[in-house]
Amino acid sequence: MKILVAPDSFKNSLTAIQVGESIRKGIMQVPGKWEVRVVPLADGGEGTVEALVDATKGVYIETEVFDPLMRPVKARFGILGTGDGTAVIEMASSSGIELLKPEEMNPWITTTYGTGQLIKKALDEGCKEIIIGLGGSATIDGGMGMARALGFEFLNGNSALAGEGGGALSEIVKINVSNADRRLKDCKIIAACDVTNPLTGPEGASLVYGPQKGADHDIVLQLDVNLKHFASVIREQLGTEVESVPGSGAAGGMAAGLMAFAGACLKQGFSLVREIVHLDSHVQWADIVITGEGKMDFQTQFGKTPAGVAAVAKKYGKTIIAVTGTLGTGYSDLYKSGFSAVFSVIDRPMSLEEAIKDAPSLIERCAANIASFLLIKPLHW
Repeated sequence: MKILVAPDSFKNSLTAIQVGESIRKGIMQVPGKWEVRVVPLADGGEGTVEALVDATKGVYIETEVFDPLMRPVKARFGILGTGDGTAVIEMASSSGIELLKPEEMNPWITTTYGTGQLIKKALDEGCKEIIIGLGGSATIDGGMGMARALGFEFLNGNSALAGEGGGALSEIVKINVSNADRRLKDCKIIAACDVTNPLTGPEGASLVYGPQKGADHDIVLQLDVNLKHFASVIREQLGTEVESVPGSGAAGGMAAGLMAFAGACLKQGFSLVREIVHLDSHVQWADIVITGEGKMDFQTQFGKTPAGVAAVAKKYGKTIIAVTGTLGTGYSDLYKSGFSAVFSVIDRPMSLEEAIKDAPSLIERCAANIASFLLIKPLHW
């Protein structure tokens, strides 16, 4: 029996490759004629670099950049093994919320400068295409910090440089492009995201995501005003409309900044990964497809990796099974998306800390149970 294992990561626990290997080990514990192929996946957020670099046998580049509070931090990106000079960057590695302590979270001052440094380093490596995963950001600066790292200057009414962070966006009256990195014009930039939020308004970057990044009610409202001002300056001086574009609010408006300053196009994260790793051909090869991620609930069907895998499996008439750490509210909706079964790996009462610690063995046991189930003779797969 041919089984494709194509999971996302279990956040704060295991990478997609580790999850995949644990599932493979569990299957192989059960006597049977198994052919198991592991293809780690991501949706543009955490794990995107690893999934794409490993799938294409690429390389990692490590460098020092600034974190969201302009402190030195080690970050890495990947260059795919496709031979066409494509780099893949995770914004979270340099401008991510995981780099901050809870008390440090403040989108009024946090910046995307470090992500701009990673883009610059990729250009230094000769890359002609750069994919940027926009998940997990700590910022709502509209990509201003990123653009500054690439030579753009943002001036206030006194012709002085504006400050960093979303709070400084209201100061900007002029954008100086004369020192911008000229290599951007010859490089294709792709922003990978899984949201459709516009830059401003009730569904915009600040009102929807500001609270989880540390902004109180008043700051959330002011940041929305600041983003609106920033968008108007971009519109008037660069001739680019970003405010109402679906997806422009991703990562605190980083998507809008990439569009305005790097000519980026926006693509749904999972669709991009699907194409690069040739997921369709792997699914066509398989008899059974197993996917999963750390938590699955009703939100999983909206752009998350398992739902994307299920859609591909459904297209080719394949049975799709999911493995997850936690089954959340409304997970039964996933059966309407084509899943034949959804299993939690938790097999006894335990704390979150214990579940994270024991994740590999829990996943292995769950996969072994699935394999035993697949061997039941009356079932025809």
